[in-house]
Amino acid sequence: MPVRHAPEPVQQAVINALSDFLASPPEGTPPELIEALSLMGDNPSYPLPPRLFFAAVEQSPIAISITDAKATILYANLAFETLTGYSREEVLGQNEAILSNNATPATVYEHLWRTIERKQTWTGTLVNRTKQGGDYLAELIISPVLGHDGGLQYFLGMHRDVTKVHELEGALRQQKARIETVLDAAPVLVVLLDSEGRVILDNQEYKTLLGDLRGKEPVDVLRVAIGEQLGMDAFAACLDGHGFKNVEVGIDIHGHPGPRWFSCSGTPVDESDPSARSFFGQQAQGERRLLLLANEVTGRRREIERAQLEHLRASLAEQQLMHGMREALAAAIYQIQVPLNVINAAAGMLRSGAGNVETLAGMLDQISDSGARALATLNAALPEGPREAGVMVNVNALLRQVLELETERLLATGIVVDWQPASVLPELPGHQNQLRSLFKHLIDNAIQALRESSRPQRELRLSTRRLDNSVEIEVQDNGPGIAPEDRYRVFEPFVIGWRNRRGRAGMGLALAQEIANAHGGSIEVDPEQTDGCLIRVSLTAVLPDE
Repeated sequence: MPVRHAPEPVQQAVINALSDFLASPPEGTPPELIEALSLMGDNPSYPLPPRLFFAAVEQSPIAISITDAKATILYANLAFETLTGYSREEVLGQNEAILSNNATPATVYEHLWRTIERKQTWTGTLVNRTKQGGDYLAELIISPVLGHDGGLQYFLGMHRDVTKVHELEGALRQQKARIETVLDAAPVLVVLLDSEGRVILDNQEYKTLLGDLRGKEPVDVLRVAIGEQLGMDAFAACLDGHGFKNVEVGIDIHGHPGPRWFSCSGTPVDESDPSARSFFGQQAQGERRLLLLANEVTGRRREIERAQLEHLRASLAEQQLMHGMREALAAAIYQIQVPLNVINAAAGMLRSGAGNVETLAGMLDQISDSGARALATLNAALPEGPREAGVMVNVNALLRQVLELETERLLATGIVVDWQPASVLPELPGHQNQLRSLFKHLIDNAIQALRESSRPQRELRLSTRRLDNSVEIEVQDNGPGIAPEDRYRVFEPFVIGWRNRRGRAGMGLALAQEIANAHGGSIEVDPEQTDGCLIRVSLTAVLPDE
């Protein structure tokens, strides 16, 4: 088919003359001639002039080409030139194979020819090549054009560049693959549910739990467990916009020792409206989804349960020890009462002059025996001190732990704590529990002093610092302080300086001094401290026990 360019002046004159002829044809002009000329010109009586069809194809934004039955190009429009880089003069008379690229499999071309030779339209994608040698992805539609006899006469080809679409689809698939990889690698169960509770998206952790539950849907099991924990259908509430967070539930799984625990969180997710109406922003409300995250915390729960069990065991042991000591002390008191009675009787006999040496000697023997039995009872009641291995200890960490244990008592007493640890302290070999006991004795001593003080503002300062070959700890309170003459005496056993003596044996500072000495250190009351009490402890390195 010859290429028709924009009408030139001569061509326009011919068209005008043809239009005038058709407007008033001479008499005797054969009707067939008038019909043929009408197809070539712009006949005002036709609603769509034939030339309009040619102009529409020529100006179409889709690349269009017309070939003969052997794929020789007879026509190409402007969009074809723009897309391929070839001018019409360069492709007219050429085979469509001029655009072929060896990246397209031969089987695709074979299927193309089988389809169009059966007089059917073929739709598919080819990798084509531009004149400059660049590749592009062509979405192609080839339709056969049949002649009057029904045979193949021409092929109409329409194709457009879909390279960008392909790249975007590839990027989308790649992004989806990345998200799935991240989800599958996450150590947290992740599942997305629709409004009916059906699974839309899940990860490998979810699939693993699905296998452990032997095909029973994990979301159904978790939904029931969370509902029992919260007393409501948390999934339905989440779909109504009320999420939940860190709800811990246990699931019993066949063959698993004990329940598996999960910390579950649910978040409502609103998806945008994908319908055509939303294209210009007139969006209807999209469907709401539920994102469920379940982090397995079985290990942590078991550690907590183990710690609680150990605490319970220690409490029961301490309670049993306390009961045993109370019973032993009661028995010792009873046994001491006997020699006291004998002593009182002997004193009465001496005052009355009725006693003699033999009688008094027998009474003294009885007193000695009773005292020995009482002493043996007390010695038997003494608990055996635990053996503790020496390890490298951080004094700041131990002090901080004791402070945390004493927090409730400090708050109840209204004590303001000024904690001034050294930024860096060397670790020392020592016994952790003994050092904790040392610090607890000192802090308990300060709390009791502040309780008995009349100051409106109660303050406790703890500080640590590094010396040349030791670590120094200071515990200072603004309580009543210790008199200078008592600053050595307070470290003696059974010395009690408190008004409230109930439940106190006067051994706290004595034990603290013993622990400090065992760690190659010392403990003293600062004699220059006049406002309250300042106790200074120094600890040097000691070799750990084997």
